[in-house]
Amino acid sequence: MTGRVVVVGSANVDLVVDVPRRPHGGETVLGGDLRRSPGGKGANQAVAAALAGGAATTFLGAFGSDDGADFLLSSLTEAGVRTDLVSRVDSATGTAFIMVSPDGENSIVVAPGANSRLSLAGEQLERIAAADVVLAQLEIPLEAVTAAAAARRPGARMVLNAAPSRPLPQLDLDVLIVNEHEAADLAGRSAAPEELARLLQRRAPAVVVTLGAAGCVVAEQEIVHLPGFEVSPVDTTGAGDTFCGVLAAALAEGRPLREAAERAGAAAALAVTRPGAQSAVPTVAEVAEFAAGGNTR
Repeated sequence: MTGRVVVVGSANVDLVVDVPRRPHGGETVLGGDLRRSPGGKGANQAVAAALAGGAATTFLGAFGSDDGADFLLSSLTEAGVRTDLVSRVDSATGTAFIMVSPDGENSIVVAPGANSRLSLAGEQLERIAAADVVLAQLEIPLEAVTAAAAARRPGARMVLNAAPSRPLPQLDLDVLIVNEHEAADLAGRSAAPEELARLLQRRAPAVVVTLGAAGCVVAEQEIVHLPGFEVSPVDTTGAGDTFCGVLAAALAEGRPLREAAERAGAAAALAVTRPGAQSAVPTVAEVAEFAAGGNTR
């Protein structure tokens, strides 16, 4: 069975440069050649849900009328994502500036542009109401996230990747996905990942705290730690987005949260072995083969 996923989120043109190390304040560091690639948390997650998760995926986002919009829409379409209900607004398409160090870690600054003008109405809300899983992030207005949650049908699941970290009101969620830093910000304190997951169950009945190479913590009726996979990272850009998209696709297919998180972890591990965000997303077959190898830490 193929599930239906609607991703409500951001789309950015990523401007990426490799650096020997990330600069300190006031410091200039010479980097490598500039590359342009499709990105944005929402668009990345939509590509992952369709390509690596196998879900029938719609992306709802806002674009300008520039060549960056055409570039991003082409990437989404090539991955099999429906874009027939995206919005066009009077603003530049979102752009992200990314520095990648030799260990594969990155630093990112986002100019939201059109993303900050996303609002939902009409056919967009109808498409959300037909979905099995609705997935959103926080690079878009909170009003859009709230509208998406309210529009889902009974029995459908609202998944929020609360990134980037920002003040968040109480929302009607089914699954909350955060990394350790975002979890600490939302919980208002530092603690072990398992404790943070338990605290955040006040915001959603199910919580996933991602831990990078160490895997993730899944909290539902019980709290479990799922180990990461042994890989040699090349670029971590978009790995968390790959995780979120594949997890949403697996939930839409009817899989339990723990199984969905295991599949998502395998997809994210594969993604960090390749450069880029959307260009690093593996296929369903690649994820299945890699997960079957059981190369966990």
